This record gives sequence, C-alpha cells and structure tokens, in this order.
Amino acid sequence: MTRIPHWLAQHIAALRVVLVLTLLTGLAYPLVMTAAAQVPGLDRSAQGSRITGADGRTAGSSLIGQSFTDAKGNPLAQYFQSRPSNAGTGYDATASAAGNQGPESVVDAKDKPSLLTLVCGRSKAVGDLESVDGSRPYCTDDGVGAVLGVFHDGGTSGRVTKVVSLNQACPARPFLASYKGVAVECAKDGADYSRAVTVPVRGSAPAHPKVPADAVTASGSGLDPHISPAYAELQVPRIARERSASEARVRKLIAKYTTGRALGVLGEPGVHVVELNIALDRTFPKQGA
Repeated sequence: MTRIPHWLAQHIAALRVVLVLTLLTGLAYPLVMTAAAQVPGLDRSAQGSRITGADGRTAGSSLIGQSFTDAKGNPLAQYFQSRPSNAGTGYDATASAAGNQGPESVVDAKDKPSLLTLVCGRSKAVGDLESVDGSRPYCTDDGVGAVLGVFHDGGTSGRVTKVVSLNQACPARPFLASYKGVAVECAKDGADYSRAVTVPVRGSAPAHPKVPADAVTASGSGLDPHISPAYAELQVPRIARERSASEARVRKLIAKYTTGRALGVLGEPGVHVVELNIALDRTFPKQGA
C-alpha cells in the first residue's frame, strides 16, 4: 500500500484542524450565543437595550446618554439637560473617552481651554439657563478660571513686579483690580507668561454652588445617561414652565425615573435623563412640537 508522504499528511491534518475550528468557532459558537441572547431577561440587553420614543420608534439605548440641544448646541428649554460629554462631539459611542484633564489644568492654552475654565463656563451657562447663581470658587464672573500669573523680582519669590489675569485675554477687564498692591493686567495674545507663578483665586462664591458638580463635569466614559437628583431638581421650574405643568407633577415624573444605589450601597442615586425626557413628551406634550 502506498504511504502518504509525511509532508502531505501534515497538511491534511492541518486542514482538518482548520475545518473543525471553523465549524466550532465560526458556526456553532455564534449560534449558541445568539440562542442564549434570546433567553427572556437577556434578550433586551442583547439587542442594544433600545428605548422606544414617544412616537413609538426607537429613540436610542438606555445605556447611552443623549444631548438635548439644537443644531447650534444650545440647550432645548423644554427638556431636562444631560451632563457634559467628552465622547466625540457628545455621547458618541464610537469615541467613548474622558477629557484627560486633571485638577492642575487651570491655565488656558491657545487652542484648548483648561478644565477649570470649562467648569466655570458650564456653571455660568447652567446658572443663566436655570435663573440661579452659577458662580463657583476659582471662577470669574464671565465664566473662566480666576487664575493670576504673578511675576516676582526674585523669580518665584520676592517683590511682586507684575500680575496678569491669565485666562482673560485683552481687552477683557481683569476680575481683580490689584494683587498685593500691583494692578492686574489682562493677558495679551502671544505673550510668554511661563515665568509667572500661577495663583488661583478663590473669590467670594459659596462653598456649595447652586449648580451641581455633574452639571459641569463629564463622566469617565462620556456616555453616562444619568444625572444627579440635585441637577434634575434644579431644572424643575424651567421644565414646569415650558411644559405648562405643575412642579409637583414634574417631580413625580423624576421620582419614577430615579434609580437607587447598586446593591443599596454602591454609587449614588441617578435620574435617567433620556427616559425622563421621553416620558415628558408622552405626559406633557410641548405645544407646537
């Protein structure tokens, strides 16, 4: 009997392995996983945790937040506003990311605002929208980081020779008239202030701002669909006014879409803002919408 050459036997064995693995991992495994995903209790998540809108059509996923703004990025007054998002242009599931700015990001770059200025600007904008005090510690009245660049005749110490409000470009008026007897100047475009000592100024804002932290900071993923109960409560008067509803009824709707801590101890309570806004459209249709 003619024996198969050794090299050919190895190739046949390899082809058998490829065929078996292809059937197992390329056909059997996907079919088993697809079948498992249809088990009651798992099927909803397997299909993207879809949310049905007030019009009966899919309005997104319960796992991913949405921005409720117009084409120019302005908040739509008839909806609860979500927290900021650093995922792409906002809640982009293909670009989930954090801002990668930390507590030492207090001085604006030419092409990128500091984290402090982002927080200050957002707080002012929310305060204006909700008609409350949007001031925060270390923020100027015009919504940028209240940070001075202080020059000394001894480098980092000694007599103060010059003071610049680093985040307020000319011709803006500095948030502080003087510092240690030296007049504060606005920042000039293109000037080098690298030799200055950075001095954040707390100001007179309350220690506990009216605007909650989640209204001015993004989540780690940039996709979080929840806001804090405090942020939802802040928006109640505006929503009630825009929807011609009582504040009590709006609060009742908020309570319905508020979740508690996981296992009773992990995390903080949250309000699912996407589902809440869909419920708003069902319960209190916006006139002319």
